[in-house]
Amino acid sequence: MPENKDVTGLLRAWADGDEQALDALTPLVYSELHKLAMRVFSGERAGHTLQPTALVNEVYVKLVNADVSWQDRAHFYALSARQMRRLLVTYAVARNTEKRGGKAIVLTLNESVHSAPDNDIEIMRLDEALGRLAEIDAEKADLVELRYFAGLSIKEIEEVTGMSNSTVNRHMRTARAWLRAELSESE
Repeated sequence: MPENKDVTGLLRAWADGDEQALDALTPLVYSELHKLAMRVFSGERAGHTLQPTALVNEVYVKLVNADVSWQDRAHFYALSARQMRRLLVTYAVARNTEKRGGKAIVLTLNESVHSAPDNDIEIMRLDEALGRLAEIDAEKADLVELRYFAGLSIKEIEEVTGMSNSTVNRHMRTARAWLRAELSESE
């Protein structure tokens, strides 16, 4: 990932109206967003109609056109994860509407984005559960978004949030346990 100070400085300069900062920022974050999207899609079925590049393009356009006072790199990647989540949910809803009984895009709550199919959870149910978790503990919901929707590794989450490894891991364990319980109740 690009260094925190580079992205943060460029985000702040851009927020202050420096268009050249956006030109310098674009290749840094676009490349990183594409890598993250590739990770998210690596476990998807072959022939998936939504591609990582399309997802990144949509996310990037929404972020560039958003009226946001960028705080820092963590803020940028948190909003990126939230946008990826929204787009994936929108896609899953549209796809299920088109194909009644069709399978939704699935993500898992395992440590790895690549996981066994028996632990898969439909993205729409996960989205609803994440909304409920955010009402109780927004920080944990944000970490889940960074991990499963933006595809960040635990180390990358540490870098983005400034949290220690033990804190990120503890929060992720708690969030996964809460989400599993919540999702098993809703079945």
